[in-house]
Amino acid sequence: MDTTLPDMNTVVGTHDILLLTLDTLRYDVAAELAAAGRTPNLARLLPGGRWEERHAPGSFTYASHLAMLAGFLPTPAAPGPHPRLFAAAFPGSVSTAPRTWTFDTPDLASGLAAAGYRTACVGGTGFFNRRSAVGSVIPDMFQESHWEESFGVADPHSFENQAARAVEIARSTEQPLFLLLNAAALHQPNWFHLPGATRESGDTRESHAAALEYVDRHLPPLLEAMAAHRPCFAIVCSDHGTAYGEDGHVGHRIGHEVVWTVPYAHFFLPRGYTAPTTEPEEATA
Repeated sequence: MDTTLPDMNTVVGTHDILLLTLDTLRYDVAAELAAAGRTPNLARLLPGGRWEERHAPGSFTYASHLAMLAGFLPTPAAPGPHPRLFAAAFPGSVSTAPRTWTFDTPDLASGLAAAGYRTACVGGTGFFNRRSAVGSVIPDMFQESHWEESFGVADPHSFENQAARAVEIARSTEQPLFLLLNAAALHQPNWFHLPGATRESGDTRESHAAALEYVDRHLPPLLEAMAAHRPCFAIVCSDHGTAYGEDGHVGHRIGHEVVWTVPYAHFFLPRGYTAPTTEPEEATA
């Protein structure tokens, strides 16, 4: 697939738009699994079957999503400047190009709503749960938001549950749709995705990888629903990585390479896209 910047001024209004954030996914793990054939549904959509290496705009969920929804998606790792897909209009922006779609509102969701889109958010991590003022900031950007316990980080079936809700949303409207799905499965705790692991085993790089395989297995219905009414422009990326003991660090919201380096891809799905049947490979994690 072509990795050059598409003309977003022709995409907006003609395509549904999916922003799938694989919360906490590390670039190195994503790249390894794609190369090994362990995430076939994702790999077939990636340019050349490979993730693009990028730098996250923030080191934890809240900061990164606020930046992405202002148009600051993860930045290519190579020297720039790099034109952006979306940008809030402001004077002097060196990354706003002729192919960039600009909006006059404070965030992408309200900008797309002004352009005639239905905007919906299916949350995963706590910054989407509306249980606090800070947990309402991102959901409040959307016309509708969805979160429940079964979408959260502690549910072993979170992505299946989130995807099912997203499919309902996508299939229920003829209006152009902008959907943000914040997938919680990669975030700690993730030990339960690794066969044979126990709570005492704790979260590891291997269980992180198993969580990505889990997401990949349940991805096709979401993609098919997003392309049911019109072509879909999809952005799939991580908001930040996380550490599993590197240099003594565990977790994120730190300035470590495994946190700042994230996988990214964007691609088009034609109207009526049907995912090929995939036989899952043996998990090797």
